[in-house]
Amino acid sequence: MGNGAAMRVAPLGAYFAADDAAVVAREARLSAEVTHMNPEGQAGAVAVALAAQYAWRVAHDPSFREAAGSLWAHVLAHTPDSETRATIEVARDLPADAGLRLAASVLGTGYRVISQDTVPFTLWCAARSLDAFEEAMWLTVEGLGDRDTTCAIVGGIVALSCREETLPAEWLVARETLAFEPELRPVPYEL
Repeated sequence: MGNGAAMRVAPLGAYFAADDAAVVAREARLSAEVTHMNPEGQAGAVAVALAAQYAWRVAHDPSFREAAGSLWAHVLAHTPDSETRATIEVARDLPADAGLRLAASVLGTGYRVISQDTVPFTLWCAARSLDAFEEAMWLTVEGLGDRDTTCAIVGGIVALSCREETLPAEWLVARETLAFEPELRPVPYEL
């Protein structure tokens, strides 16, 4: 039931972003089952991969938001029935003016280190700040809980939808240098 599969799956959602949501869900489940045989851990990975797909698609194809609806609609349409999914529905249904403390107390923030108390909170944070990376990170870390995991999940989703110029320059300067072999350099994907 752990949250590790959800923590590492956002790049998979980006990789399969142009594919049908069913493909993203299948690949996320397959990536999770290697370490998370429990259906809850797999459901969390599916939900985060779908959120990552949604974030990437709305940033690269403005018509996708209209076709898919909200992040919540996209994720819930393809996440398997589970306690994780049911709590994602609770996250979706929180009032628009719900504060962080209410969301954390209702959803959890990863203290139990399981999908059910991690993924719904991270989707709530990402949905509130989908186009604002710094805001999303501060919101998530203020929730306390399993902060390295929750921030990794939210960061993996939100980074796909925000513009590079919205990333704090001092954060970019302070990060580790990524060294890619020329043949492994990421190639921008176009729809």
